[in-house]
Amino acid sequence: MAKKRGLSFYKRKKKISSAHVREGFSWVFGILTAVFIAVVLNVFLGMTTNVVGVSMEPVLYNGQKIFINSFLYLISSPKRGDVVVFLPNGNENAHYYVKRVVAVPGDSVVIREGILYVNGEESRWVTEKLADAGIAVNELLLENGEFFCIGDNPGNSEDSRSANIGPVKETEIIGKVWFRAPCEEVGMGFVK
Repeated sequence: MAKKRGLSFYKRKKKISSAHVREGFSWVFGILTAVFIAVVLNVFLGMTTNVVGVSMEPVLYNGQKIFINSFLYLISSPKRGDVVVFLPNGNENAHYYVKRVVAVPGDSVVIREGILYVNGEESRWVTEKLADAGIAVNELLLENGEFFCIGDNPGNSEDSRSANIGPVKETEIIGKVWFRAPCEEVGMGFVK
């Protein structure tokens, strides 16, 4: 029998194949997974702020955007050499301070003749002569949960040497700087 040719006004029912359903679900699952990962990264690693001032030059520059890992210090404590972000004295109205940890709990800190000594040895983190010893003119013993933080450009830094900041408490530390956005002076990259 020959097929009828010509116009047909009947709509053919479209069949939805199981392959199309599986593909649709895989797209929805992929999108939901990507959104979940983005939210998790934003909560744990995605906090950003801008550097205020020149106290961290030449590593970080004024106005440069930095990314903060706020999750890391929930499972560990800051270590010597970490670049941290904190609110001085927990003041929520202050801008974030960005400084390097040079001494940790249990360490003794003193500045003599412009040289920072940690536990009686010259600090490897501060190589510039310090014109202002501040509160570190007398030896300080850091208590549990206290950190001594100084800017990489200590001649232009308000840091733990200042009486109004002093040793930074662990509860005041927001997180560790782990990445910097590009700026004209330096490229982007991980902070050491």
